[in-house]
Amino acid sequence: MKIHLKQIPPDGLHLEGEESCPLNELAGQDIRCVGPLRYNLDLGISDGALWANGTIAQTVELRCVACLEKFEHEIRVPAFAFHTELHGPETVDITPFMREDILLNLPPYPHCDRDGGRVCKGAKVTKSDAVSESADVGKREHDWGALDRLKLRK
Repeated sequence: MKIHLKQIPPDGLHLEGEESCPLNELAGQDIRCVGPLRYNLDLGISDGALWANGTIAQTVELRCVACLEKFEHEIRVPAFAFHTELHGPETVDITPFMREDILLNLPPYPHCDRDGGRVCKGAKVTKSDAVSESADVGKREHDWGALDRLKLRK
C-alpha cells in the first residue's frame, strides 16, 4: 500500500479498504492468504515523519499442529501503529510495516480448535485415557531416582 504524501491534508487522512495479501512469499510454509488484507487507518505527517494507526486484519489458511488439517484463522491487529522518518520520496510504501505486524500476530503453534468453533481430532483425550494417565502418575518412579542409585567411584 503506497501512500502519496502530497495527498495527506494537514489535519490527517482516514483510509479504509482492502489490499492484496502481503504474505504471498509464505505460501510454501503452510500459510496461505484467504482473501484480501482489510485496513482502517488514520495517517498524518508531523515533524518530518509519517505516522499511522488503526486496525488491520488478514484471513489465512494454516495447518493444525495436532491433527495436520488445514483451517482458516483471522489475524487481527487491533492496535496497528507505525512512525517513520521521511527522507525524500513523495510516496511511502507501508506494506512492509503491515506485513511485519501480521507476521508477529501469527500463532506459533496453530491449533484448529483455538477459536472454539471446531473440535480438533488430534487433541482428543478420552475419559479412560485421562483416568489411566492419572493412575500411572502415582506408580511412576521419581525422575531423580535413577540418579540417586548412581554409584560414582571416588
